[in-house]
Amino acid sequence: MHLVIANKLYSSWSMRPWLVMRAFDIPFEETVIALKQPDTRELILEFSPSGKLPCLIDRDADGERVRIWESLAIIEYLAETFPDKAIWPRNKTARAHARAIANEMHAGFQALRQACPMNLGKRFGTPALSPDTTAAIARLEELWRETRARFGGVGPYLFGDFSAADAMYAPVATRLDTYSITVAPETRAYMDAIFSHPAFRSWRQAALAEPWTIADYEAGFVPVEVYNRARA
Repeated sequence: MHLVIANKLYSSWSMRPWLVMRAFDIPFEETVIALKQPDTRELILEFSPSGKLPCLIDRDADGERVRIWESLAIIEYLAETFPDKAIWPRNKTARAHARAIANEMHAGFQALRQACPMNLGKRFGTPALSPDTTAAIARLEELWRETRARFGGVGPYLFGDFSAADAMYAPVATRLDTYSITVAPETRAYMDAIFSHPAFRSWRQAALAEPWTIADYEAGFVPVEVYNRARA
């Protein structure tokens, strides 16, 4: 399998299937295409017909090339290809809930995602949050709290063990951290569990070693140390 992704420092959608593949020991080759470069779109179109990343490339039983170019579709393909791996929870009710919240992440939380772009290389002070962004954060905390209470058991993740649902929400957890957003203690505990997972740590380490930065993703945000001095 060959997974084509964008910059690890910024690409939340690329992170999701990558975490699943690494967390569940699925062998794959990786290509990183830097965003905002003169040849970015041309390079992406060599792999992904949508012109967006990530894109997974595989071979079917007849040796024909298979391309899947959407994060959640990639995760579902992996779950079907490797049914022995608990990419989704084994229990039917838990699995249905996991898919529901994964799809909610896929389609929702736009206000938070737009206000706070993923950036693993910086820490900023809390920006002014619109009512829609505040509502999205409240919904996020509610969703995590209720899922953990119902399905988390003794494990630290949404369904106890790490699953596709955690991979779907990992980039949003980084946003809360990057922008110093105040959250409940149980929310912070879940975020810390994500950040301590070996797959996430590997992604972050590689992200911080990348040679590319995108100034547009930092414009208008105040470094956390400057922000804290101003509030002191």
